[in-house]
Amino acid sequence: MTDNITTNPSDLANKQKWDRAAATFDFMAGEGAEKRWRPNKRKLFSRMGEGNILFMALGTGLDIECFPPNRSLQAIDISAEMMKYAKPRIAQYSGEIQTKVMDVHNMPFPENHFDQVFTSCTFCSVPRPAEGLKAILKVLKPGGELLMFEHTGSRYFPFNLMLNIMTPLTAKIGPDMNRPTVESVRRAGFEIIEVENIYLDVVKTIRAQKPLD
Repeated sequence: MTDNITTNPSDLANKQKWDRAAATFDFMAGEGAEKRWRPNKRKLFSRMGEGNILFMALGTGLDIECFPPNRSLQAIDISAEMMKYAKPRIAQYSGEIQTKVMDVHNMPFPENHFDQVFTSCTFCSVPRPAEGLKAILKVLKPGGELLMFEHTGSRYFPFNLMLNIMTPLTAKIGPDMNRPTVESVRRAGFEIIEVENIYLDVVKTIRAQKPLD
């Protein structure tokens, strides 16, 4: 793994937050939310093709068991501590997963390199989501796909109020709860193909594409 973290204060604070969370992350997330959303993640990740694939924010590797077998992909995460806990899951996977400690804002991949980029509850935690999404757009090939499993803010009362109240607290130890991720994807320059709401309009999958021209 190669460290590629910027010196931006928000990025460094984000790295430190997830380094601290690494030891207890599986206990906090592995039994509840991960089991609940596993069928939906498998459905989305089944779209992994045979080309160049990037998986964002691998974390402790809980998503790996939802990957289709025998794929070859690159995976990044801002936290080296989280990646340490992913090693046994990576070793058990039937395909190949190359990992790098890397910040989405500072990816050294060539332009127009990846056929697909996958995220899983990632853009609730990226400090500068607009810049992060533009960085993904840059490394995707024209016509390449962005496929996201995300929790976002809500348009509906009282959920929008609840999420706005919770976010200042949750952001200190984990994710923001009120991000307008679909609109952020569109503003970054992607064409939205499909948005599927899984739980209300809060948990959803997003399929988007880099324009061909």
